[in-house]
Amino acid sequence: MHVLILGGTGEARRLAELLTAEAPDLTVTSSLAGRVAAPRLPPGEVRIGGFGGAEGLADWLAAHHVDALIDATHPFAGTISFNAAEAAATAHVPLLALRRPGWVAGDGDVWHETGSLEEAAELLPALGRRVFLTTGRMGLAAFAHVADLWFLVRSVDAPVPPVPPRTEVLLDRGPFTLDGERELLRRHRIDVVVTKDSGGAATAPKLTAAREAGVPVVVVRRPPVLPGVPEATSPGQAARWLSGALDLRIFIGTD
Repeated sequence: MHVLILGGTGEARRLAELLTAEAPDLTVTSSLAGRVAAPRLPPGEVRIGGFGGAEGLADWLAAHHVDALIDATHPFAGTISFNAAEAAATAHVPLLALRRPGWVAGDGDVWHETGSLEEAAELLPALGRRVFLTTGRMGLAAFAHVADLWFLVRSVDAPVPPVPPRTEVLLDRGPFTLDGERELLRRHRIDVVVTKDSGGAATAPKLTAAREAGVPVVVVRRPPVLPGVPEATSPGQAARWLSGALDLRIFIGTD
C-alpha cells in the first residue's frame, strides 16, 4: 500500500512519523512544496516541488500506485487543496484533509476578524502604528501600499518584494515561547498584531502575549475545507481514517 501526504506542516510530519513507525509495510511519501529553503524532513520517502496542477497530481497518483491521499498542507494553502480534490476524484483515490483546529478568542482578547490579507491591511491604520506581521512571506504584497505604518515581519526565509516600505525582517522558525513573544512585543513597541488563523500551539504564544499587553490582533479567517472532503483534526484521527480506508492494522495511541 502507498499513501501520499501533501505536507509542510507539523501535523503532516507527525503523521509520517506515526505511519512509518506503526505500519512498516506501508509506503509513506511526503510531498513538500519547496517554498522553505531548509525544511524539516519527515521520515519515509520525500519529494519536493509542485506536480503541475491537478492533472499532474492525478498522473503522479496513478503512476506511483497511490492508494490514499492526505492533504495535510497549511490551512491557507488553497490552491493545492483544490488540486488535491480534483486529482483524487480523477484517479479514484480516497482523500482526507488533515487540519488542526483554528484558534478561539478567549476572555481579554481583542480580535478583529477579516476575510483576507487585503481587508487586514485596510483595517490597520485605525488600530496601531507598529505592526507585528506574522502572516508569512508570501502575502506581503497586500501590505506594500501601507506607507505610514512600521512593520516587523517574521518569516522562516527572507521575503521578496513588494513589501511595505518601513519593514524590519526577523528570520525565525517556531515553536515560539510565551516569554519570547512578550519580549518581542515590548522590545519593538508593537501595538497591533496581524496573523492568519493557522491554529496549533507552535505560534499561539503571540496571542497570549498580545492579550496580556492589551494589543489588538487582526485575525484572517481560514477558508473552509472543500465540500465532500472528510476532515481529521489530528494525526491520530488521520491514521484511523487511513486504517479503515486501506483495511490496515495500525496501532494508534492517544492523540
